[in-house]
Amino acid sequence: MEKYVERELDTEITKYIKAKEIIAIVGTRQCGKTTLVNNLLDKLEKRGKKTSRIAFDNLRVLQLFENDTDSFVDLYVKDFDILFIDEVHYSKDSGKKLKYIYDNFDIKIFISGSSAAEISIHSLKYLVGRIFTFTLYPFSFKEFLSVKDPRMVDIYCKGTYKKEIVVSFNRYLEEFILYGGYPRVVLSQKIEEKKKVLDNIYNTYLLKEIREIFDLSEDYQLISLLKALSLQIGNIVNYNELSSLSGFTYFELKKYLNILEKTYVCSLIKPFFTNKRTELVKNPKIYFFDLGFRNVCIGNFSNERVDKGSLYENFIFSELIKKGIRPKYWNTKSSAEVDYILEEENKLIPVELKSSIKEEKITKSFNSFISKYKPNKGYFLSLEFESKRRFNNCMVNFLPFVKFINKL
Repeated sequence: MEKYVERELDTEITKYIKAKEIIAIVGTRQCGKTTLVNNLLDKLEKRGKKTSRIAFDNLRVLQLFENDTDSFVDLYVKDFDILFIDEVHYSKDSGKKLKYIYDNFDIKIFISGSSAAEISIHSLKYLVGRIFTFTLYPFSFKEFLSVKDPRMVDIYCKGTYKKEIVVSFNRYLEEFILYGGYPRVVLSQKIEEKKKVLDNIYNTYLLKEIREIFDLSEDYQLISLLKALSLQIGNIVNYNELSSLSGFTYFELKKYLNILEKTYVCSLIKPFFTNKRTELVKNPKIYFFDLGFRNVCIGNFSNERVDKGSLYENFIFSELIKKGIRPKYWNTKSSAEVDYILEEENKLIPVELKSSIKEEKITKSFNSFISKYKPNKGYFLSLEFESKRRFNNCMVNFLPFVKFINKL
């Protein structure tokens, strides 16, 4: 039995165990939702709690829940302290019945599902004020490190290490940006096994989840769309190009991109603007939640590649998202652009990425942003360079990628 990999979400969820509210864990398939909840319940059982654990991919249990609620309660609710329903999205009427159990029985309820869209549709409208929802993503870089080299995690978290240690972390980063953070992938020892697992996740996602939601008879259009999106990471979305490559109309694209976002495949980030006349405001940029999934979409796991800069940019995006930070980007009609704009307590923080930096120097676009918006601080990120310097009263921190994500 493999040792449980502690997730950063564990600490957050633990704060709400004694609260009455239902705890819902959502996220993509294979990101570890069931494992996380079962590990938590194992600990609670050791403290004397009685747990009832079921999954709605078991048709018999699902039919009992939907057709004979009283018998379901007798079997799985009464005489238990905690009820955990996995794969809750298989039930088309889960919210109404969960509300009944919540309102009438003294039991803590955990639910999990593979899609925020599914749980939102079938549960949240009945459970307003009765549910706390948490999103579990594939491993963060810190969680990835805890598997690869647990001794390095404390050093990583302190963030005070020298360049030699940064180089060591960057070796791990190279693997992370190629194969991503799906737990089963990270725990695989061999490269071929990692690729096989990612291929299975890709096919399972296509066949079992997205085709059902899209109601597609063939998946070639979806495959074409995912490949096209994969090749556009870090770029402003070109709807005409996507439409031409996938065969979807503009309105179909908008709908499917929304579904891809709600099922934790890729995400659209919006432009930051205050003046619509001088700044571009229409199209978002595209990034993937997991780079392993992105790379399997295009079948490219090579170390030597022309899109390395885009991979680092997507890495920073996914780490920000896992920390609950949703960035924007800045782009003007005069072609000035900054990769990310973070908004923190009504303050703006510009962030620019370059694979290689050797001196304390910023771009014209970055300087244009700080001249216009007067932020107190900003970041210029690269693989190794570290320093700081003030430009136009803005303290610009030059940091390695692996140090930046611990600063926030």
